[in-house]
Amino acid sequence: MKLLILSDTHIKPGQSLVELLPDDLVAIIRNSDILIHAGDFETMECYNELAGLGKLVAVRGDTDVPEIMELLPERQVIEVEGMKVGVIHRGQLTSDNPDGLRYLAKEMGVDVLIFGHFHHPIIEDYEVLLLSPGSPTVPGVAEPSAIELEIVEGKVTGRVIRCDGDVCRYFEYEKK
Repeated sequence: MKLLILSDTHIKPGQSLVELLPDDLVAIIRNSDILIHAGDFETMECYNELAGLGKLVAVRGDTDVPEIMELLPERQVIEVEGMKVGVIHRGQLTSDNPDGLRYLAKEMGVDVLIFGHFHHPIIEDYEVLLLSPGSPTVPGVAEPSAIELEIVEGKVTGRVIRCDGDVCRYFEYEKK
């Protein structure tokens, strides 16, 4: 099963996420089985736009409008091909030390924990796979990014998608 993971899109009123993303990334989103968003849509328009592109699993972020805060949970767990995948926006206070995220993943009982908030991609494999997709629209000091995962019979492979203009390139990884 293919998952496309986004976070921290921070789309302002009147903006279209699809128009801001590279065509390559929009095609990957449309061809994914599940689209995961780890919070900070900011607007209902952004949420609705993503929900219209496919099966959306999402949590609220700390900058989302009240309607999203009421609609979405703070954390969520789904099962994909026998693996439990957790989603949260803000899992800990720092990206330098993953211990808090590892403990959170164990508390949630997940094999993979997806989180946002940091605006740059993070991949850590400590007993659980910890993933932050970065931001495709407001990356800060990093390049715009997302993560694509494929989970088949308990095996996880994936790639960080880095986008510059309309060009995307990839960094691939595998959880053994």
